[in-house]
Amino acid sequence: MSRFRKLALIVSAVALTVAAGVPFPASIRLPNDFQPEGIATGPGATFYAGSLTTGDIFRGSLRTGKGAIFVDAPPGRSASGMKVERNAKRLWVAGGATGHAYVYSTRSGSTVKDLVLATGDSLINDVTVTEHAAYFTDTFAPVIYKVPIGHHGRIGTPQTIPLSGPAAVMGEFPNLNGIDAPRSGKWLILGHSSRGELYLVNPRTGASRTIAITGGTITPGTPDGILLDGRTLWVVENFAERLVKIKLSGDLTRGRITETFTSDLFRIPTTVAKSGDRLALVNARFDLGFPPPFGPGAPAGTDFDVVQIRKP
Repeated sequence: MSRFRKLALIVSAVALTVAAGVPFPASIRLPNDFQPEGIATGPGATFYAGSLTTGDIFRGSLRTGKGAIFVDAPPGRSASGMKVERNAKRLWVAGGATGHAYVYSTRSGSTVKDLVLATGDSLINDVTVTEHAAYFTDTFAPVIYKVPIGHHGRIGTPQTIPLSGPAAVMGEFPNLNGIDAPRSGKWLILGHSSRGELYLVNPRTGASRTIAITGGTITPGTPDGILLDGRTLWVVENFAERLVKIKLSGDLTRGRITETFTSDLFRIPTTVAKSGDRLALVNARFDLGFPPPFGPGAPAGTDFDVVQIRKP
């Protein structure tokens, strides 16, 4: 081996060692007045956060804390929950009160699809992506919206699937909120905010059953985004500023709260995403005001951020 090649290998090894020793930032600033709600991760340390008020998408690095606006959305759009479809290099975004869903290229930020899910009053709140479809919740209606994903990633026509069972019972606002699923898409897990409940839903029929929770309680009125991580389900409690860890049974019908986590960095967190052994949460700061059309929004100049922790 040449002396030059040995030197290059030594320099590379030192660089990797230094990089590995640099701590991930606990807080990553988003633009002032961004009013975020959703977050998604992947691949690697990349994360995306969306703005409820403008629909813009911020892309950054959980490792370095650096980032910038990636999608400068057209007027009239909004961004709530979101998920990365890694194989197709697409970002699926729930469109909030617009009744739409948006699909963006993670290569260029261009719009792949603008999908109309609902035409009346709606709040398209969250999304999960499986092998064969994307599914969305509507906080104003006891339904789920399915967007088929066909061969070569072809995006199909949206379908409305009425829910039955406990998930179909509407309560005080907010109702259905977070959603996630195993990659196979055999089942969906939905969260209900005002009742503090979780449901297991058949995505073909819309039939639902309540997931029995032991070891504690989910705080009614606060459950927001959820994240299925193997047999662990993470539930973000926004106004309680708490992250709840639930161990699910093999058939997903039961769960046991094993740990709850709080942090001084939490400022009304709403959704959570994973990156390796880390969790990233976005602070929506809804205590300062819900954004239009539900409120005046946070005061001008309000700062927002993404926080990250090691999995408890």
